Amino acid sequence: MNSATVRNLLVRGMLAGLAASMLALAVSYFLGEPGVDAAIAFEEAHAHEDEHGAEVVSRTLQSTAGLSTGVLVYGVAFGGITALAYCFALGRIGRFGPRASALLLAAAGLITVYVVPFLKYPANPPAVGDPDTVGRRTALYFLMIALGVLLAVGAVVLGKRLAPLLGNWNATIAASAFYVLAVGLAYVFLPSFSKVPEHFPAAALWEFRLAAIAVQITLWTAFGLVFGVLAERALAPATASSEGGTETVVKG
Repeated sequence: MNSATVRNLLVRGMLAGLAASMLALAVSYFLGEPGVDAAIAFEEAHAHEDEHGAEVVSRTLQSTAGLSTGVLVYGVAFGGITALAYCFALGRIGRFGPRASALLLAAAGLITVYVVPFLKYPANPPAVGDPDTVGRRTALYFLMIALGVLLAVGAVVLGKRLAPLLGNWNATIAASAFYVLAVGLAYVFLPSFSKVPEHFPAAALWEFRLAAIAVQITLWTAFGLVFGVLAERALAPATASSEGGTETVVKG
């Protein structure tokens, strides 16, 4: 794949990420913000009077302009990085077309980058979690992301090595079992943080976590669908030109 094609796919990936982040923003606002408001209300109700400080940024600004800016900027960056991963993966994950490859990459990204870390370190609203462990929890969360991605790459390599011996189906099952086992071992050995304040509404906690999952599913699914169409259009001229050149050589 030449540099012009990579650059073209990178731009299209950023546009697809922007479009996907707009949908994720809507889901985040309507599903996630009520949970955040409930958590903040709980935190304020149980805080001591002398702990209240001046509000630097209003809650209204946080839930509108702040949320929009954060999600949209993240979407553009996310789209660009995923498009580069697509350039590397295209043609290396099987005989799939541009759209199918985009959807497979989106599904793999959702699982490895979000679901695997989420199952170990689920998203928490304000007032949940010890403030003194924020740095450690953040570092472990990113470590879990790195492990999820690296183990997934290792599983793909393992599957390709086993395919000539076991066949594609059995090799895929063996590689998947390796991934699940390796992730399970990481879950066992990495520390857990599950401190929830007493009397915190369980319903609010689970609604927040379900909303977080819904946002990510929306983001990755929308990106896979939109980028698949854009990538197919970007790669179609090269494919047609290649086929035309082959026909010319044969006729000559």
